Amino acid sequence: MSTEAIPSGIKPISGPSALAGDPRRFLHLTWTLAVLEFRLKFFGSVLGYLWQLVKPLMLFGVMLFVFTKAVKLGSGVTEYPVVLLSGIVMFTFFSESTATAVSSVVDREGLVRKIHFPRLVIPLSVVLTAYFNLGLNYIAVVIFILARGVEVRWSWLELIPLVLFLGLFATGLSMILSSLFVRFRDIRPIWEVALQAIFYGSAIFYPIENIPSVKLQHLIMCNPLAAVTQQIRHAVIDPGAPTAGQAIGGDIRLLIPIGITLALLVIGFWWFNREAPRIAEEL
Repeated sequence: MSTEAIPSGIKPISGPSALAGDPRRFLHLTWTLAVLEFRLKFFGSVLGYLWQLVKPLMLFGVMLFVFTKAVKLGSGVTEYPVVLLSGIVMFTFFSESTATAVSSVVDREGLVRKIHFPRLVIPLSVVLTAYFNLGLNYIAVVIFILARGVEVRWSWLELIPLVLFLGLFATGLSMILSSLFVRFRDIRPIWEVALQAIFYGSAIFYPIENIPSVKLQHLIMCNPLAAVTQQIRHAVIDPGAPTAGQAIGGDIRLLIPIGITLALLVIGFWWFNREAPRIAEEL
């Protein structure tokens, strides 16, 4: 079977890249998809946005009972209920953004096949939607903090860059996971197991300073999620708690979780941009 040669001067047609087009259009598409997904999530629900609080609050209630009545990991920890709730909400944001991103491109197969648009919009809109949910959830955390009598301090402003940093960590992973899932459907169960490991290895329900091994403390704090939750604990809830820098063995070592996050962003964008033109063919 013969094939005709492509005439000289004519380039082969390639699929849409990750960032092709006008930046304003890119941002508009990302925002529109995120808002649409957020609204559809609660469409037809009587309680609406209140359902967003159910999962973290139920997990918080169970873990608070277990770790204050049975195992008592929270004994001696200042405002342990607030620390636990804040950590759960942060993990929920990370888990929701990355787990949803895994199949986000495949779930929008019809859109990907029919419309020419920058593919990176899809995982970014998932992370942005998770930010909307985080905003709702953290309102409950702030109310709980104030009800417990925690003092409002200027250090609360650290919450903004910390949440943005966690979003960058989630974005890097989302780009990698969503592009890999197009080819390898085993990514979803693998990531579900990985999320469980990350949860137990992020010092969310136990104080990092109570771990007997100092080396293990430092290793756990290399996890960007653990570093963020620990610094939030210090800045927002308990100024007497170790900072993320102290918990990892010195501020200079914070370059490790920062480096991991930046590396994931670079690798994630490179890989997603490499796969973007072929996504429609793989689906």
